[in-house]
Amino acid sequence: MNTALNRGQALLLTSVTTLAKYPKHLTTIVAATLLAGGGGAWALASLGPDVSQLPVRMVLEAVQPLPQVADADAGVRSLNLYRSDITRDTDSADTLLKRLGVDDPQAAQFLRTDPLAWQSLFSRSGRNVTAETNDTHQLTKLSARWSPDDGPNFKRLVIERDANGFTAHLESAPLVASTRLASGIIQSSLFAATDEAGLHDNIAIQMAEMFSGDIDFRRALRKNDHFSVVYEVLEGDGEPLRTGRVLSAEFVNAGKVFQAMWFQPPGTGSNGQINAGGYYSLDGQSLRRAFLSSPVAFSRVTSGFSMRFHPILKLWKRHLGTDFAAPTGTPARTVGDGVVEFAGVQNGYGNVIFIQHRNHTETVYAHLSKVLVNRGQNVTQGQTIGLVGATGWATGPHLHFEVRVNGVQQDPMKMAQSSETVPVPAAAMPLFKRVASNFKAELQAAARMQPTRFE
Repeated sequence: MNTALNRGQALLLTSVTTLAKYPKHLTTIVAATLLAGGGGAWALASLGPDVSQLPVRMVLEAVQPLPQVADADAGVRSLNLYRSDITRDTDSADTLLKRLGVDDPQAAQFLRTDPLAWQSLFSRSGRNVTAETNDTHQLTKLSARWSPDDGPNFKRLVIERDANGFTAHLESAPLVASTRLASGIIQSSLFAATDEAGLHDNIAIQMAEMFSGDIDFRRALRKNDHFSVVYEVLEGDGEPLRTGRVLSAEFVNAGKVFQAMWFQPPGTGSNGQINAGGYYSLDGQSLRRAFLSSPVAFSRVTSGFSMRFHPILKLWKRHLGTDFAAPTGTPARTVGDGVVEFAGVQNGYGNVIFIQHRNHTETVYAHLSKVLVNRGQNVTQGQTIGLVGATGWATGPHLHFEVRVNGVQQDPMKMAQSSETVPVPAAAMPLFKRVASNFKAELQAAARMQPTRFE
């Protein structure tokens, strides 16, 4: 009995010593045994101090309140809303403001009665307008921007609300040019292809003018001809207001590649004037020839240099000129430098102008509604000399154009293509080559924008 008691005391002493030395290890073993015990009841006496006997200490910390907003709605009322749109020629004050999200009878009344606002906004399509309103849709400020001409600046109309109502004033600011790339494929016509590419008609006209000495855009275009173009967009307050100059272009016609770029030689010429810029092929040959191929900006040819059934004489007769369809009032331009030999009325030509050029060449511009030059006057290539009309033997408004060499009519397109060109001045060639290299890279980037397979 004593032996068993002594052994129990020794075991208890050993257990207490081990528990004091390895408390965490034994606790883990006991917990695991409890989980695996399958319902056995185990009990552990806490060997730590009684928590109820531990000392308690209170800690106090001051809390800073969040700043309070005096008027919770004040922040909402200070929020301004913006909306932009484009003016239409059918706009009224009410329809324009409604599209801009403005509900303000006072503002509408101001637009109807203020002369500057009325003249700048109404019966004027295509002008960029931005309205600024408060949360109740009352107008705070209205701005309109447009480019009135080919100058370097744009106009900005500003209408603002003040304590007394609205005021309006007109400002002028410089346009900012940015460069854009585009490409297209001919399926039916040049204008249709540029429309499909999202380009303004002005780009199509410029390309037709650039390559007019090499490509007959009225008769020689083929399906799947394609083009790449680098051009300017002129912006006001970050809004595109008009297209600018075509900077470079590539046109592939019937498999033949034509390239052109804008270049202005530095410095001044022998006459003391600044050297004029122009279009050149990328090897340095000017695209400006002694004669333009057309006396009007790119338009539809209604009757070419060939046999035709005369609409008035009612018989087949050789047509010794070219007729260009154009609305009455369209500017007619001289195709080359020369002197006005005749300006007046002559038989079936109606109002007509004859211009004498060098090398016994003469050009004729007939059926004009108005003559703008006088006999003996010097004219330069591209100068407006009259307006298209339907005078004389004409069944509708168009320009009848002839080219005569030693009194014999010639095909105007062939004359333009055979006329001489002028190369880049030798002193400007190093600069030209550097600029041409940049344009080549841009045209390659533009070409990659088009589909790789032509349908």
